[in-house]
Amino acid sequence: MELEMEKKELKAAGAEPLPNGRHGLLIRGWEIESSNRPILTSPELLLWEEKLKTSHLPEMIFGNSVLSLTHLASGTKINFNAFDALAGWKAEALPPVEVPAAAKWKFRSKPFEQVILDYDYTFTTPYGGSEMIDTNSKKATACNLYWEDCEEKINVAALTSKEPILFYDEVVLYEDELADSGVSLLTVKVRIMPSGWYLLLRYWLRVDGALMRLRDTRMHCVFEEQSFPVILRESCWREGTFNALATKGYPADTAAYNDPSLISPRLPVVKHSTQKLKLDYNP
Repeated sequence: MELEMEKKELKAAGAEPLPNGRHGLLIRGWEIESSNRPILTSPELLLWEEKLKTSHLPEMIFGNSVLSLTHLASGTKINFNAFDALAGWKAEALPPVEVPAAAKWKFRSKPFEQVILDYDYTFTTPYGGSEMIDTNSKKATACNLYWEDCEEKINVAALTSKEPILFYDEVVLYEDELADSGVSLLTVKVRIMPSGWYLLLRYWLRVDGALMRLRDTRMHCVFEEQSFPVILRESCWREGTFNALATKGYPADTAAYNDPSLISPRLPVVKHSTQKLKLDYNP
């Protein structure tokens, strides 16, 4: 009975499952697909190290996992993948977060090894997704996609309405437990409703006793009969130290900071922006 209801909801929304066992939907001119795959193998890791020119990578990289959203009429494609995210980490190269002295020994790979954390071991990334014109599209060689700052905002109130969720998934891109001294986690969640799609790309960092950092990228697209889709992207970077939170009366215990959604309002905003995806046509 539940399966029949799902089929009715999909049909009523003009949606259908992707063929050949793929995970996702075709809906209102969009093809949206998610793929969750195992972590990279040792040979794959070596290849990534070579391509990224680094010997430092997260403990768990789901390098073949991806979320992709393709607007079929325009060939516009947005996808989220671990390689591009780590390329962003490498390029930004933030200074390493100072680790409490009592925890430094955890980063040793050998007894009595001197620990030198001279790189951003948190794998913080400014990544906000990868956009392109699908190479199978006739417009691929004549168009350029870019994000432009705008005054429009994502209508969060509309997203809280009791609209049926036709599809939902979460894709983990990479994770590191920072030698049991915290967590570094990059995930993307997507949900599709009859009115449009919405996603949240979240980078969450907790260095126990030192710092918490949250970088959220939200995207929203309302289904409309247009040759080019209207996609809004809101990015917000928050962070705060354990000491700063303690001075405001918040707990100093690490156990109180496991859920970034609850912690987010407590962390000061470092940077915020809202953008719209634009298409530059070059005849």
